[in-house]
Amino acid sequence: MNRGHFIITGTSRGIGEQLSTMLLDNGNFVYGISRGDSNTLDKYKNYTHRNFDLSNILGIELMLKEIFNQINLNDSEMICLINNAAMLEPLKRIDNCNAEEINKNLQISLIAPMVLTSYFIRQTDNVQIRKKIINISSGSGTYPAPAMSVYCTAKAGINMFTQCIGAEQSKQQYPLEIIAVDPGMVETELQIVARGKNDQDFEMAKFFKQAHQTGQLQSTEELGKHLINIIDKKIEPGKLVNYSEG
Repeated sequence: MNRGHFIITGTSRGIGEQLSTMLLDNGNFVYGISRGDSNTLDKYKNYTHRNFDLSNILGIELMLKEIFNQINLNDSEMICLINNAAMLEPLKRIDNCNAEEINKNLQISLIAPMVLTSYFIRQTDNVQIRKKIINISSGSGTYPAPAMSVYCTAKAGINMFTQCIGAEQSKQQYPLEIIAVDPGMVETELQIVARGKNDQDFEMAKFFKQAHQTGQLQSTEELGKHLINIIDKKIEPGKLVNYSEG
């Protein structure tokens, strides 16, 4: 695959940490954004970490500007933004959710990726190297689930946002590739949280428990391999991609 610079959110664990490790092992530069650190990633000399809470929407552009100041786009083969970070909770009926819970979820899961994408495009608009944005989506963006209305809505929003930006980029002189990837069911902390809920409080908990018990979950390493292939492929901007297409 092309050696390049990768800006990835949610790198302290799970999919973000695993994918970052694989990209670093391939000789790429990774700029991780998360509230927590990763002992695994901190060992790499070509890894740069930004401790940042993505619910701080108004601080995103300054944070991203500092990252771009470290990147020489004239000496790069590829630059890629991977919007991976998301918030699962609140996992309850919407009438039991308060404004603060709804607001924080949408800030992290939907608004932050939109702001990151906006700034990324502005900084790379006239750059002729390969440019790509991958938005990590979910089957929840397509299939409604009780007590998951906020999460499902955020992921549906990510899908539509990706399609809109794909349509915009098709008219640009140097278009970037933007896609949304449904990673399937992966063994992450989000899965652990969901299946750890009481069945009476969160009726979908049974579904998550069954998926785990019957071995339906893929590992982050397995998904990482698919994502590496998806990064390498040239895919029509705005497309919604299933992880298996990697």
